[in-house]
Amino acid sequence: MNIEIKNLKRCDLVTLSGRIDSETSPKLEKELAAITAADRFKFVLDLEKVEFMSSAGLRVLVNVQKLCKRYNRGEIVLARVPKNIFNALDLAGFTSIIKIFDDTTLAVGHF
Repeated sequence: MNIEIKNLKRCDLVTLSGRIDSETSPKLEKELAAITAADRFKFVLDLEKVEFMSSAGLRVLVNVQKLCKRYNRGEIVLARVPKNIFNALDLAGFTSIIKIFDDTTLAVGHF
């Protein structure tokens, strides 16, 4: 899994590629924790190049979303989610707690 982080004016754009599973999710969690430690709580995760996301990756999303939404500091939104990952998110009920956008520009504009 590759992680590319851009600090934009309104939020952080996190572009992910590869597989997010039990082996790679600790790396993602560590990177997102470093951003929240710097008091930045608004994220756009671009998942266009993500091939697979396991329950470990979903757990990272939920934990970081809870941290960001605490005290209304921010939130995570997803952009360009592949169909197979969208189906997994929908099946797990995540589409009601995490906003999903078809375009990265719209997701960044949300903030």
